Amino acid sequence: MGGADTYCACQRPRERNEKITNESTDVTGTAHSWPHGYISNKNVYRRRLRRIEGQTRGIQGMVTEEKYCIDILTQISASTNAFQSVVFAFLDDHLNHCVLEAASAGGPLRARVG
Repeated sequence: MGGADTYCACQRPRERNEKITNESTDVTGTAHSWPHGYISNKNVYRRRLRRIEGQTRGIQGMVTEEKYCIDILTQISASTNAFQSVVFAFLDDHLNHCVLEAASAGGPLRARVG
């Protein structure tokens, strides 16, 4: 699934003579001219992910201390819900930024999977 020819709006191929503004490079080395959709909420996401990381470490401690399994499951459930909240927020940012940008640019709209 997915491949090198898939992209979101911030990673779309550029036209030959297209002027680049605000160019940056993502972790794959792909140059693009749009910031990712989550950039405006980056600090919020980082804070939420650190909180989830803390919850996960707490769960590890509970297992080490041999706490009651229902208490551990309760904490896992809370951590899972917090993580799902971040996933849905990222998806919302992606749809409202990358997908919307690609659609308004009139180019082919493909999803990158994997």
